[in-house]
Order: sequence, then C-alpha cells, then structure tokens
Amino acid sequence: MSSEDEQSPNYQRGVNLVREMLGEAFLGGMLSAANSGGFAADAATIALESAFGAVWSRPGLQRKERSLVTIGILVGMGKPNELKNHVRAGLNNGLTVIELQEALIQAIPYCGFPCVAEALEATVAVLRERGLVGDNVKTAKDRGML
Repeated sequence: MSSEDEQSPNYQRGVNLVREMLGEAFLGGMLSAANSGGFAADAATIALESAFGAVWSRPGLQRKERSLVTIGILVGMGKPNELKNHVRAGLNNGLTVIELQEALIQAIPYCGFPCVAEALEATVAVLRERGLVGDNVKTAKDRGML
C-alpha cells in the first residue's frame, strides 16, 4: 500500500475522523494494518476509506447520531467486541451514559435479551475503563448468570 499522503480524499477524511473519534493509538493500529502489506491490509484501507471516509463523514447526521445508529446495529448483530470500539467512539462523539443505557433498553424488544445482555457486558466494560461507572454496576456475567 502507498503512503498515507498518496491516498484518496476519502482515505484522508477517514484517517482524520478515526483520530478524532478513537484517538491516536487506535488510528496507529489501523494505519499499521493498512500499510503492512499483510493479510488484513486491504480491509483496514477499505474501512478507513469507505466506512469512515465516505460514510461517517457524510452530512445529514451528526456523529453522535451516527454512533447511536451504529451501536444499535452492532447490538442487533451480537458483535460485542466491535461494540466496545463504537461505545468508545460514541462517548467521544458526545453520547452520555444515560443515552447509552437507553439505546440498549430500546434494543430489547427488537433484538432480544440475549443480544442486549452481551451488549450490556461490553458497554459496562468500556464505561468502567473510562471511570464512568463503578464496580457497583453489575452485569449478568458479574452475577454469574452468563
């Protein structure tokens, strides 16, 4: 893969957006993958150029709103690891703990309790790492139910 300076405008927008939403360390990992020439290099490049540079950068929705949509989709798909990244991004995009909680509650009748239980586990892990909830917040896993 060519250097970052030789990439498309969408790639550059994607790099800037990932930096703002997820920070330098996360971006560094994506750029390292994209520039590695290895197995996942093209996938990282496509994520930067397409998902972040073309879609996340569109007008029409604010980043906070895009975060809520993305979180809802990831909850429904049962993807807790990717959800953690987007909870981090959502917090950086202005989502509050209450808004995250309400998004998960909103998902219950549409996705079901099993999906939401995994999403709660992932979300609480991020909230704990950010110091936004304490150990007094218990998930089903904490209670030995999962």
